[in-house]
Amino acid sequence: MPSETPQKPPLELVKTDAANRFGGQPSDNDEVQSEVCQLCFGTGVEIIRGKGARPCSCQGTDSRRSFMEAARIPKRYAKCSLENFESQNESQRNALGKARTLVAEYPYATIGLLLMGSAGIGKTHLAVAILRGLLEKGVPCLFIESGSLLKRIQDSYNPISKTSESRVLAPVYDAEVLVLDELGATIPTEWVRDTLYQIINTRYNDKKLTIFTTNFLDERPRKIDFDNEEIPKMDRNKSKKREAELTDTLEDRIGVRLRSRLYEMCRKVELKGKDYRKRFDEQLTDN
Repeated sequence: MPSETPQKPPLELVKTDAANRFGGQPSDNDEVQSEVCQLCFGTGVEIIRGKGARPCSCQGTDSRRSFMEAARIPKRYAKCSLENFESQNESQRNALGKARTLVAEYPYATIGLLLMGSAGIGKTHLAVAILRGLLEKGVPCLFIESGSLLKRIQDSYNPISKTSESRVLAPVYDAEVLVLDELGATIPTEWVRDTLYQIINTRYNDKKLTIFTTNFLDERPRKIDFDNEEIPKMDRNKSKKREAELTDTLEDRIGVRLRSRLYEMCRKVELKGKDYRKRFDEQLTDN
């Protein structure tokens, strides 16, 4: 009695945990459904009749997609690129040029960037654009906001939490290229400074390329006279709470030791200009 010919199993949807494959932490988009490739059937190797085996063409696309997901770029900045960065003045054009150079020269570029300046002038846009350029080259990258990172580390101390400090910090240490956004934004307690030093010093010792953004400069801003009689008393009391934030330098916020590390890790790039977000308020007012 002839044996039955085995039927080929149907293609199924498979789930890829992109972040975990590349040492990252789970995110909202970690599980990605995709069809099994019909050339390699998920093995990553395509068999060429009479020639042997070769890496399947699907691997390049899958790797880039996985790198993008593992980078954790916020949705608001997902479309930021070097091409759509609008430079309004010489400082922004200079910053754009340095960003392009870093992407073009990597991996031979070993010095990161410290993007400094007031809010809304494109620092985070440029930092994300650099990551996107490197991700296209197949470089594993990670974006993280310093305040949220510190909060996650604090949460890991909670006995109810299912995460540990080592699990939170592992992808930060391991990322080939890291963007640490809003450096110095958190109130500079001793714990904050020590924790940031531990994180950044580890990457410094490992010679990992890091890009920073910060609203704080190295030069102390003009001292504000909060006791000026022209300022209403209620406003003076309220404004004094912001005095440190308005007059602090980056060194005041992160400490002398860490600022010293950054001199060697990064090129300082200061951006100037108007807060582009105010345009949205002006448009709403005009309408």
